[in-house]
Amino acid sequence: MNYLEEENFNLRNSEQKVSHHKVKILVLYGSLRERSYSRLLAEEATRILKHMGAEVKVFNPDGLPIFDNERSVEHEKVKELRELSLWSEGQIWSSPELHGNMSGLMKTIIDWIPLSMGAVRPTQGCTLAVMQVSGGSQSFNAVNNLRILGRWMRMIVIPNQSSVAKAWQEFNEDGTMKESVFRNRVVDVVEELVKFTYLTRDHAKFLVNRYSERIERK
Repeated sequence: MNYLEEENFNLRNSEQKVSHHKVKILVLYGSLRERSYSRLLAEEATRILKHMGAEVKVFNPDGLPIFDNERSVEHEKVKELRELSLWSEGQIWSSPELHGNMSGLMKTIIDWIPLSMGAVRPTQGCTLAVMQVSGGSQSFNAVNNLRILGRWMRMIVIPNQSSVAKAWQEFNEDGTMKESVFRNRVVDVVEELVKFTYLTRDHAKFLVNRYSERIERK
């Protein structure tokens, strides 16, 4: 019996406890504007997540220092972000598109989440949904690059995604999202994220267990 057959056998025949707690989702957004549409999109996703029974925490990036590798590693916002990432079973990243890419703040947030913290990998095996807002016509530049980062962070990036065009006209004065095909897609994305998180959270270690890492441990 090879490794994969053995692991599959163990999963099927073990008395491993199945998780019944609410899925734990961390929501990140990449803008500090007073009326930030990426933040409003993140808040809309948060409301939908809570309606679907998820436990949600939203990270406010205001005050997060620019990524400097180790100099600011003890900063309170850096420690808060890393603790939230360790807590989460899934994440949503919501960014504006600036100059055809994600915002610098969004990249800074992701840069502050390390691939490893000692023997722990804060994002490995977590599910991820990506979203973006644009001031003009619909674009997918930011979400495409967020996907690259998510894969690099060893996350399980779900197939669906959200890109809201002309975001300035898609939200009500109170910050809620207007009923539209764009909001329908946001509901689709959130629902898919919750489903994937339920399906993978108890088996994430098996799914992302790598041959090269097993060799290194030996």
